[in-house]
Amino acid sequence: MKIAFDTDVIVAALRSRSGASNALLRALRTGQIEAVASVPMMLEYEAVLMRPEQRQVTGMSVQDVNVFLDTLALLVTPVVPYFLWRPLLRDPDDEMVLDAAVSGGAEAIVTFNTQDFLPGSTLFNMQILTPAQAIQRLKKG
Repeated sequence: MKIAFDTDVIVAALRSRSGASNALLRALRTGQIEAVASVPMMLEYEAVLMRPEQRQVTGMSVQDVNVFLDTLALLVTPVVPYFLWRPLLRDPDDEMVLDAAVSGGAEAIVTFNTQDFLPGSTLFNMQILTPAQAIQRLKKG
């Protein structure tokens, strides 16, 4: 399964080691899933994870966040979005996730904000899954 992670899933994965979001990162590390990401997505991950409140909750230092992002960058398939159909979604930050998913041939976007991606899912026949739904789909094969 090839997916694109919304930032909220990355944040949740680092906040809870036992949740579905973290299980998806482990599946990425072991090659059970493939993920796509663009430079704008990686920059957003960095901006959010570097916030003092996020680092406090996750217990991560600046160096820890940098190591995590470096590792994530090695695990994802980099994509260069090239679509000119913006704006389609309410949140401009969601547009970059949809761009990367479509450009990278992802089957699904994994997010907690499924409603925010519905216009794109309809137009591009993209599945929008919560982390728990993605784990269930992974288990089914």
